[in-house]
Amino acid sequence: MPNDPLSLTLSALADPTRRAILARLSRGEATVSQLAEPFQMSMPAVSKHLRVLERAGLVEQGREAQFRPRRLRPDPLRDLAGWLEDYRRYWDENLDQLDDYLKEVQKGDR
Repeated sequence: MPNDPLSLTLSALADPTRRAILARLSRGEATVSQLAEPFQMSMPAVSKHLRVLERAGLVEQGREAQFRPRRLRPDPLRDLAGWLEDYRRYWDENLDQLDDYLKEVQKGDR
């Protein structure tokens, strides 16, 4: 498995359970038990998903007395958004060119 930050982020986001965990953490800290509630899976399975998210830097473990709440770390998502932005600009430019071309073609049909 590649271990560059972008690959780790994309790999972690490939699973719908992990995306759901991130969505929950976007609303605030949660314990493993709280994160496991909506899923029909064992606690070890949820912990495995959390380890993948932690390895990708998307989640970190806090410490409050005996609790170990997890929280979202947005930096890898920000990096991913920056990487995707280049492709969004590419498609915007190409679609704008296509739009210009179609307008020219439609003018010629009149």
